[in-house]
Amino acid sequence: MLVDLHNHTPLCKHAEGSPEDYVKKAIAAGTKYFGFSDHAPMKFDEQYRMDFDEIPLYETMVKNAKERFYSDIEVFLGYEVDFLNSLIDERVLKRKVDYFIGSVHFLNSWGFDNPEFIGEYQNKNIEEIWKDYFEAVENMAKSGLFDIVGHIDLLKIFKYLPKTNMKILSKNALKAIKKTNMTIEINTAGFRKPINEQYPSRAILEAASELDIPITFGSDAHDIEHVGYKSDEAVTLARDCGYDKCAIFSQRDRDLIKF
Repeated sequence: MLVDLHNHTPLCKHAEGSPEDYVKKAIAAGTKYFGFSDHAPMKFDEQYRMDFDEIPLYETMVKNAKERFYSDIEVFLGYEVDFLNSLIDERVLKRKVDYFIGSVHFLNSWGFDNPEFIGEYQNKNIEEIWKDYFEAVENMAKSGLFDIVGHIDLLKIFKYLPKTNMKILSKNALKAIKKTNMTIEINTAGFRKPINEQYPSRAILEAASELDIPITFGSDAHDIEHVGYKSDEAVTLARDCGYDKCAIFSQRDRDLIKF
């Protein structure tokens, strides 16, 4: 991928490998624009994110990687922020970053993408949780806090799929994303999960293209070997859906470049 904006560091407590090694792998993969967007601190689910007092360390690590490899690749600073209204902390939102990724990982307190809690699907109405999920994505977009929508159909991770057409389910969320001028990422982490496909599905990406919603790309790497994984498939899908440009961000200003 020419652009890869969603990647993590060991500070999130569930990733491995130094930022500099991630960047080296990205350079080897032909990436020219690489971003770190580690899980922002929050007083919730703290075992899977950095602590507030680690913010300076995180930003310094990214800055050091940016400076070390400036002649080979452009490195960006971001955060992936969980959309949990009362728990989103101003200390994060005030950071001087290139972009914020807004993601929905929780329905109420249920971490639906965590294998530890997969059994909860058996107690749920699948159609209803999909409606609830896209309502959360819609509200996240309407908040106006973020630049990129993280893995927009993450709820499919364990293949609990609705009978309702995805275009219908995602319609209002996509309208909100369009209205607030957000970008959708094509995230290849889904290839490493039971669903075995990128986020979003082709159907949602086609709907996004019809609305002229910009895209970007992300490996969502939690390990060095994840960087650039299945990137060719992501690029091919984007082109099949009518895209030939993708977004990069600098100090929260978006630019679209050919890929």
